[in-house]
Amino acid sequence: MVVGGGGREHAICWKLVQSPGVQKLWCAPGNGGIAALAECIDLAAENVDGIVAFSRENQMDLVVVGPEVPLAMGLVDELEKSGIRAFGPNKACARLEASKAFTKQFLERHRIPTAGYKEYTELETLKKDLGIFGWPMVIKADGLAAGKGVIIAETEEEALKAMEEIMGDRVFGQSGDRVVVEEYLEGIEASVLCFVDENTIVPMEPAQDYKRIFDGDKGPNTGGMGTYSPSLIFDDELKERIRKEILEPTLKGFQEDGLRFRGVLFVGLMIREGAPKVIEFNNRFGDPETQSILPRLESDLLEIFLAVTENRLADLRIRWSDRRAVCVVMAAGGYPGPYQKGQKIEGLDEVDQDVLVFHAGTGSAIHGDRREIITAGGRVLGVTALGATHEEAREKAYRNVQKIHFEGAQYRKDIGMLI
Repeated sequence: MVVGGGGREHAICWKLVQSPGVQKLWCAPGNGGIAALAECIDLAAENVDGIVAFSRENQMDLVVVGPEVPLAMGLVDELEKSGIRAFGPNKACARLEASKAFTKQFLERHRIPTAGYKEYTELETLKKDLGIFGWPMVIKADGLAAGKGVIIAETEEEALKAMEEIMGDRVFGQSGDRVVVEEYLEGIEASVLCFVDENTIVPMEPAQDYKRIFDGDKGPNTGGMGTYSPSLIFDDELKERIRKEILEPTLKGFQEDGLRFRGVLFVGLMIREGAPKVIEFNNRFGDPETQSILPRLESDLLEIFLAVTENRLADLRIRWSDRRAVCVVMAAGGYPGPYQKGQKIEGLDEVDQDVLVFHAGTGSAIHGDRREIITAGGRVLGVTALGATHEEAREKAYRNVQKIHFEGAQYRKDIGMLI
């Protein structure tokens, strides 16, 4: 069973059903697109007790936990207590995403390159340090905030507004009890997702994500408006620096700190003049990075998951396609602010056969004798195209985005370009 209902989980399900070892696949709760691949169960990803009970009743061989919230709630721990094999880090390791302060302390302790930072628990103290690292000022809610808890304030006015919203108005709830302020890093952002067990860390093919809502990296942060793989800025020298300066010290740090990490570690990086620094750690496949990385994976994903849970990742040789992938996210009008749901999605059956459409925020509705796919989230679809060249993949992705329609649809026009 795959836990979750977004584009990431659709991509995971799509890849898993290609494995000869998968005889039956469930997804909780799934979405309108996943329903074509798996039996969707009406269980929220955060319903830890319900998922454990369902897994026991159906004698689940493996549960793959997609989103960060159930990981932070300890779903993997509870599944393992019940004798059910689970893919994903336990609650102790999930703090690497659930608390930005925890991660910054880890990075500092193990001398892993990252931005300078300071922690705050009182609003007035935070206000006194306005512009402490210069401008722009990076202000982060410490806890989980669905990818929206990072504000890059260009002015004092924007910074004060962000501080009031996070620590005063509590727009992110308890996630704003503590705030981390960081030095602003310039450069090109990139993501390296890694399969990790207690002895081994294996990077996947690199990807680049686009967080802001508008072209040219303008506007508020989102959960991600598109991605491509491999990243255009990666060469062998950069890969080697990331391995030696970041990945190997991270694995050693896990071992020294007693963090028995098994799952996917997402390393968000800023690259400047060939030097990588860590922006963030996440404990799971990135969304939408997964939608451009997994289509390039040639190895059996189930075999990888099982190897990670059994600490034998080092025995595998993971193979990747040389083809390029570009994923463009189609979002609801108004996102990342308030947006409408329930809009009919048209044109899905007109997309080229070799183009993948991963459903992120969709549901279904019955009209007469027809089932229609409707919008049900902020990020609605991820349109992924593969090509022999980056340019071919990009052109194909955008050509197919234009075939899909729903009221208020918005998407960036510069995915796949270096900003």
